[in-house]
Amino acid sequence: MLHIHFDDRDVARVQIAAEPDPLWETVLAMHQLAPAGRGVAVYAAWRDRARRELDERGLTRAARLISALAPADARYFPDFLTPDAARDGLAAGLAALRDTPRARLTAESARAALPDRLPHWAGALATGSRQPLDELADAFAEVHRAVIAPDWTEVSATVDCDRSARARTLCRDGVDAMLNTFRPTLRWEPPVLHVDYPYERDLRLHGRGLRLIPSHFCRRRPIALADPGLPPVLVYPVAHSTAWAPATSRSCHPQALSTLLGRTRARILAALDDPATTGELARRLRVSAPSASEHVSALREANLARSHRDGGCVLHALTPLGTALLHGELAPVRLGSGRPPAAPAPHLRATAAPGSSVLPPPGSGSAPRRSRPAGAGR
Repeated sequence: MLHIHFDDRDVARVQIAAEPDPLWETVLAMHQLAPAGRGVAVYAAWRDRARRELDERGLTRAARLISALAPADARYFPDFLTPDAARDGLAAGLAALRDTPRARLTAESARAALPDRLPHWAGALATGSRQPLDELADAFAEVHRAVIAPDWTEVSATVDCDRSARARTLCRDGVDAMLNTFRPTLRWEPPVLHVDYPYERDLRLHGRGLRLIPSHFCRRRPIALADPGLPPVLVYPVAHSTAWAPATSRSCHPQALSTLLGRTRARILAALDDPATTGELARRLRVSAPSASEHVSALREANLARSHRDGGCVLHALTPLGTALLHGELAPVRLGSGRPPAAPAPHLRATAAPGSSVLPPPGSGSAPRRSRPAGAGR
C-alpha cells in the first residue's frame, strides 16, 4: 500500500492534468504489446494495429528499447523516462529527457539494473556519451508518431471525459469528495491517501501538492514516481469509451451509426455514453459549442439523449433508447408477468466489457510509480 501524506497546503494544490501525458502514454502503451492471449482485452484491436505498424515502419527495435528500459513486469523503471516537462507536450518532454543530468542517469540506471540488461546502452551512457539518450528520444518520437498519435484524439477524449467528471465533483463538493470518487483503488482518509500498491511505501508531499494524471494506457493499478524528491504525481487508469471495447462485445459498429445519423451526430451520441456538458463535448470532439448544442438538441428530440441541470452546468446523457442504439442491443423485456417492464435505475450503467475499466466511473464513489502487475511497483 502506498500512503501519500498531505498537509493543508497539499490539499489546496491537488491538480488533475488537463491533457494525457505523451511520454507516460507511450511507455504504458508498450506494456500493452503483450504476447498473444496475455494483453488486456480493451486494447486488442489497437494492439494488432500497433504491431503491424511498428513492423511495417521498421520500428520494432525502437519499441523494444523502450520496453527494455521499462518492462511491463518490472518492479521499477527509471523516472527519467517520464519527465515532468512532458505536461507541456511531446517536444518539451523529449528535450527534458535529452537533458537528464548524468548523476541522475547513473543512479536510476543502476537501480533499474540497466548495466546487466542493456550493457552496451548503459555502458555508453556511463562514459558520458549523449548518444544513448538521443537514440532513446528518437525512439520515443518515432513510436509515438506511429502508434500513439493516430489515436490521440480518442486518447484525449477518454482522458477528458474522466477529468471533466472529477472536476465537476471538485467544483461542486470539494477536494474530499473528488478524492473519494477513486474508491476502492484509492482510499482518502484525511490527511492520508491510501493507494493500492504492491508494497508498503510512504510519500510525504510537504506542501508540493499532488498532480493526478489520468491515463488511457495505464491498467490494473496507479503508478507513482519512485524518487520522492521529484514533483509528486499519480498516474491512474480511466474507463474507455464504447469504441475501445473488444469487437466481440459490440454488435453495432461506428460506421453504421455514421450512416444512420451522420458522422458528427454519431460521434456526439458515442461521447454521451459518459455524461458531459456542451462545452466538454465541443472540446472533446473538436467542434464548435453551437454545433455540439445543435446535435444534442436533435438527439434529445428523438429521445436518444436527455439534459438536466447539475449545479451551475447542464449535463447531457443518453436515454435508455440512446444507449441501446449505441451499444446495438435493447434491454431484455419480460413478457407474461401482467406488469410493464421496470424502468432501468438511473444510477446504473451498462457493465463494461471485460478488461475495459479498472477505476469506477467518476462520482460513483469508489490508484506506484512504477507499480506493475504481480507484485511489481515503484
